[in-house]
Amino acid sequence: MRSSLTTDSAKVKQKITEGALVVDVRTAQEFEITHFPGAVNIPVDQLEIRLSEFGAKDRSIVVYCASGGRSSSAKSLLESKGFKDVLNAGGLSNMPKD
Repeated sequence: MRSSLTTDSAKVKQKITEGALVVDVRTAQEFEITHFPGAVNIPVDQLEIRLSEFGAKDRSIVVYCASGGRSSSAKSLLESKGFKDVLNAGGLSNMPKD
């Protein structure tokens, strides 16, 4: 089974530098405590009802959560809805540091 987790931090950083939408799919409470700078919070259980917030289907999107599980689900859901460029960055600790 192929994991949808991207462990290539250089690729994640490049996508963000190029203007990807960074989405934190953790709960609002987790997001409030700490999050990646510039990320928007759309909890994984709200993705389907908030699809319009993602914009064009060909827009680059980077998703992350706490450990990679919820972001993996988010990536799968977004791809099933036609989004073509979704990257699962894993957990917040996997996000670029600079």
